[in-house]
Amino acid sequence: MELRRCSAGEAVSSAAVGSAEAVGSAVAVGSAVDSSAAVGSAVTGKLRVYLGAAPGVGKTYAMLAEGRRLRDGGLDVVVGLVETYGRRGTEEQLADLPVVPRRRVPYRGIELTELDLDALLARRPALALVDELAHTNVPGSRNPKRWQDVQDLLDAGIDVATTLNIQHLESLNDVVEQITGIVQREKIPDEVVRAADRIELVDLSPEALRTRMAQGDVYAADQVDVALDNYFRAGNLGALRELALLWLADRVEEELADYRARHGIRAPWETKERIVVALNGAPQGEHLIRRGARTATRVHGVLIGVHVRADDGTLQREPPALAGQRVLLRELHGTYVEITGDDVAGALVDFARTESATQILLGPTSRSRLRELVSGSVINRVIRLAGPIDVRVLPPPGPDLLALPRGPRPRRPAFVTARRRRFGWLLGPLGAVAVASALSPLRVSLGPSGALLCLLLVVAGVARLGGLAPAAATTVASALAADWFFTTPWHSLVVERAADAGVLAVFLVVAGIISHLIDGLARRSQQATRARAEAQALARLAGESVQDGERALPELLEGLRLAFGLFAAGILARDGTGWRPDATAGGPLPGRPQDAAFAAELDPDTVLVLAGPTLSEENTRLLGPFVTQLRLLRELQRVTAQAASAQAIARTDALHTTLLEAVAHDLREPLAGIKASASSLCSDDVDWPPEDVRRFSAIIDAEADRLNRMVANLLDLSRLQAGRVPVTLWPTDVADVLVAAVGSLPLAGAPVVLDLPEGLPPVEADAGLLERALANVLANAQTWSPFGTPVRVDAGAVADRVDVRVVDHGPGIGDRQREHLFEPFHRSRRGAGGRVAGVGLGLTVAKGFTEAMGGELTVESTPGGGTTFVFGLRRAVAAGPG
Repeated sequence: MELRRCSAGEAVSSAAVGSAEAVGSAVAVGSAVDSSAAVGSAVTGKLRVYLGAAPGVGKTYAMLAEGRRLRDGGLDVVVGLVETYGRRGTEEQLADLPVVPRRRVPYRGIELTELDLDALLARRPALALVDELAHTNVPGSRNPKRWQDVQDLLDAGIDVATTLNIQHLESLNDVVEQITGIVQREKIPDEVVRAADRIELVDLSPEALRTRMAQGDVYAADQVDVALDNYFRAGNLGALRELALLWLADRVEEELADYRARHGIRAPWETKERIVVALNGAPQGEHLIRRGARTATRVHGVLIGVHVRADDGTLQREPPALAGQRVLLRELHGTYVEITGDDVAGALVDFARTESATQILLGPTSRSRLRELVSGSVINRVIRLAGPIDVRVLPPPGPDLLALPRGPRPRRPAFVTARRRRFGWLLGPLGAVAVASALSPLRVSLGPSGALLCLLLVVAGVARLGGLAPAAATTVASALAADWFFTTPWHSLVVERAADAGVLAVFLVVAGIISHLIDGLARRSQQATRARAEAQALARLAGESVQDGERALPELLEGLRLAFGLFAAGILARDGTGWRPDATAGGPLPGRPQDAAFAAELDPDTVLVLAGPTLSEENTRLLGPFVTQLRLLRELQRVTAQAASAQAIARTDALHTTLLEAVAHDLREPLAGIKASASSLCSDDVDWPPEDVRRFSAIIDAEADRLNRMVANLLDLSRLQAGRVPVTLWPTDVADVLVAAVGSLPLAGAPVVLDLPEGLPPVEADAGLLERALANVLANAQTWSPFGTPVRVDAGAVADRVDVRVVDHGPGIGDRQREHLFEPFHRSRRGAGGRVAGVGLGLTVAKGFTEAMGGELTVESTPGGGTTFVFGLRRAVAAGPG
């Protein structure tokens, strides 16, 4: 079966792309045989499914467009059942296609219509177009489900094209419910869809689909707002779209694996990065997993951890680190696999080929040199067997790579590792005796001098390998072995000739001098290595900028800890009479500076403390530049904090200045109205009639309320900016809060219509803050709504939240205005009658209050013009204070 990608033009005509039913793109999975030749070519009919992520993406339109194309090519195409839902583009596509009349089915006193399966079977077209594959038939129909009707058509040799939304698939039902909060009752087994000969994904971006919704091209105008607020939220559509793409990708992968198996293709096809990490329970396995996870995330690949268990018939204990590595794999979205095999390298490579892996990650070998000589190297064998699969061998991640090398101790022999020293003691004296014994048959021709010259080579080698002490022991053993095997009398420690005694004495002196010179060279080499490492450390320290912000101090401490091989490094700050850790790297810090292995004062209130082995003199000397750098960094942090405080004060002063300038007009306007009305009432020259007195009193009352709200908003804004808003979360009835918020609005504003569903769940909120937030947004909406046009408020539960929408039909807002709409003092739109509104304090306070309660306030464009504010509030889970 061949896979191909179709453009939008293959699913719909080019003229239709711009219509209301235009399809973004379609991905087809199935036979590559041309539709006109494939349809009706087998005894059993072929099934083509048009799959979509959500209603309205254009599945029915694409199916009808393909049917028209095939009909124009001479194929007998019949519409079995199509639901147009009044969509103009769909009705135009359906116009001249032959349609089998629907069957009328009485049900509970009403008459419903269904697919007339018998009529369609009698008609026997080459291709039947049947909409909504997951539909449940009316009780009393021939089959309970429409997909069973389609199966009967296929069994009769009739090809079928149908449509389906991804949420109806049985395997995705619970995931869709979790995303959308809506239970899908019409479900279809995945096997039915997977058995289709061709699947086309009709795709449309969430933004394009929501635009079609807002234009009324999907649902009726009275259903648009509710749909956009619930099922058709941008996040929901994006998640459903991803589900559809992933489900189709799995189908493509299954068919690709089947194709490779049928054709015996074992070489990996790099259609998708698959990274296999070999795990043997060693500690560096976590490093391999993290490196593999970073690579897989970067290339959007798959991470698989594999442990090969030896198949030797013995009961093997699982390495202790393997359990933690399995947990880490799950956390990093990888999978763990355990396989068994005699040949570890062969089993690993065979598994990688089976999974079409593109990379194999290996850690450093834990085998000894002797075992590698006997059994071979697993790494080398994997590289030989891998073929086209990339093999990466990662070095160990230990801190030894960053630690400073140990330098020679003053007036002491050069430092030699314990392993080398053991080999020196073991091989030196025994090696000298063995060499002397091997040369003893040549004692006559070689003589004591020649033998001692050969033994001098052994002494030099031991001095280089194990150090000065094993070389001294080897020197003595060499002299005794030469006396035993090469001086008369033979096999005796007695020296008969004075010349032989002199040769032995010279040998001891020369061997001692050579051993001392070799030790001196080793000391110089260690000093040079240490000096080079110190220079590199100082260069790194000088090159690190202290402008790295908050990360600079921890990184510098971590570098210091690794460089000197310490357990922990940190800074203790004075806290009253005690100390508290201000920054740490590594393990726990000592509680007091006097308990640390090393302590240095950075400033009067902070001390650098180090925990670990006692520092040598050379390490203490090198520590000076680190301490200086830390002091500079602390000083920079102090200066930066002072600058930030000064900037905050400057911003506050600027805010206060802007506040005074911005509210000047808004304060004068209500005060002027109050003063004018009061002056008119108090005038002695006019005897006002009662109706004018009531009118002036109403103006005074309204302007005073307006002034009171503005002062309250100013106080609330100050509390928000100071972070002093008291919040008490409690299960709150949204309807009660909305009624109270509407009651606090001025009577002269636009009317407010509440459209709330029954059974709306309570939200977790502070009733007082929520009322103030809703009142401010409602007042804003009243300002912008045209005269006589009501402000509508609706609400609905979506998953674990409740959305409250405040909809006005005034002037809309652009993207740039939307970005700054909630900023204080923003004047974004002109109100009813062209009046310029004042500062945007109300919206700023509303957003601040909503976020303080753990909610979200967003703004959208109202379909048909206007602005919609959406309060996203957390759904209450239990009664009681939050």
